[in-house]
Amino acid sequence: MLAQGIILRRPRVLGPAGRLEVDRRAADALHRAREAHGPGPLRLRIPFREVALVLDREDVVRLLDGSPEPFAPATREKRAALAHFQPQGVLISRGEDRAQRRAWNESVLQMDRPLHAVGAHLVPVVREEVTRLLGEVAGADGADGGELDWDRFAVGWWRAVRRVVLGDGARDDAELIDLLGRLRAHANWAYLHRTDDAGRRQLLDGIDGWLDRAEPGSLAAEVRAGHPSGRVAAASQVAHWLFAYDAAGIAVWRALSLLAGHPAALDDVRHELAGRDLDTPQELPLLRATVLESVRLWPTTLAVLRESTQETDWRGRRAPAGTTFVVVSSFFHRDERTLPAADAFDPAGWLDGRDRTAEALVPFSGGPGRCPGRDLVLFTTSTVLAALLADRSLAQTAGTAAVTGTLLPRTLDHTALSFRLAPRTPARSAPLPREENTADRTVERAAG
Repeated sequence: MLAQGIILRRPRVLGPAGRLEVDRRAADALHRAREAHGPGPLRLRIPFREVALVLDREDVVRLLDGSPEPFAPATREKRAALAHFQPQGVLISRGEDRAQRRAWNESVLQMDRPLHAVGAHLVPVVREEVTRLLGEVAGADGADGGELDWDRFAVGWWRAVRRVVLGDGARDDAELIDLLGRLRAHANWAYLHRTDDAGRRQLLDGIDGWLDRAEPGSLAAEVRAGHPSGRVAAASQVAHWLFAYDAAGIAVWRALSLLAGHPAALDDVRHELAGRDLDTPQELPLLRATVLESVRLWPTTLAVLRESTQETDWRGRRAPAGTTFVVVSSFFHRDERTLPAADAFDPAGWLDGRDRTAEALVPFSGGPGRCPGRDLVLFTTSTVLAALLADRSLAQTAGTAAVTGTLLPRTLDHTALSFRLAPRTPARSAPLPREENTADRTVERAAG
């Protein structure tokens, strides 16, 4: 996990990691540890630190439900890493600072609201940028549709994200995201890399500049409407949102691989999109579930960390205050011993709206510290997928395939994936019965 990059993925490592199926090897090692030592948590012998590996899903729930007390999200490693680019971010804050920043984030990001108020701006921005991107690809390749690889997609993705978060004027401010990427690369090393104070100040000043403009319809305007006090440190919170949107782009890209390899699921998506006015904000349950499955199968947060603020008891054994508990996301998300469809694409599990934290499935964390931007991210990603797929065929042209009827790869290098999205002529088909919907048909097929 350290080699792949905790904060910013290292492309040179992702390829070998995928070929070696490192997540499967890690899961095997953790299973052996659980068999040898019991459900844990398993305390590790690490000099000068108290670290424990979490091996039981009930313990995952306990840790998440107990945030921020007695299990604080702001662990030593997390503070050292994130301070490189968001020194006052909510994830590394404690006490009253954390309480205020958390409440402000929940308010501005409109937590638990499926369609954020920025939707009237977000939807046309996404559709415009997707259309431009695919037009550029088709023109460059000299063919209908053209081949879209990760590097090209990332350019279009960030244009859309900057417009949604910072305003239309930020569309071409690639330097800001490049600077964020450089600081995140430093953050991979946490306290082993010197903090670039000048670069960090430049990043936060750049964000503040866009927040001062507060272009109507953007998330920046919502920030200003939220009247952030100096204690909120709005620029640090926005830096984290931009960081999170990088992971969201990866989830979209892997979701395309899932749909390309599962024609029946892609057909269900097309039924969900059929007849909708995609120029207006829409709840798209199946596409949201597809993104959630993408992040379940290949977590973008490689490890969830919590640090105990007091001594705690675990099945009669004591862990001292200051213990860092490590939850390896992929171990629980793909645990074939507790999940019947661990290595399969199963969006139906997310369609009934139930909280799957009890299964230790935490693509957006869980408990009081769950991601306040979850719904905004799912709104954005489902809208992007709809714009890509509504009128185009989909075929994967490069990278490891995620094919129906097979055990899906445990490690998937997103940077190696490419797709061809060509204009399609809608096929004539009988309309669905009025009482039937896409979610119902998907659940029925999964049950069958």
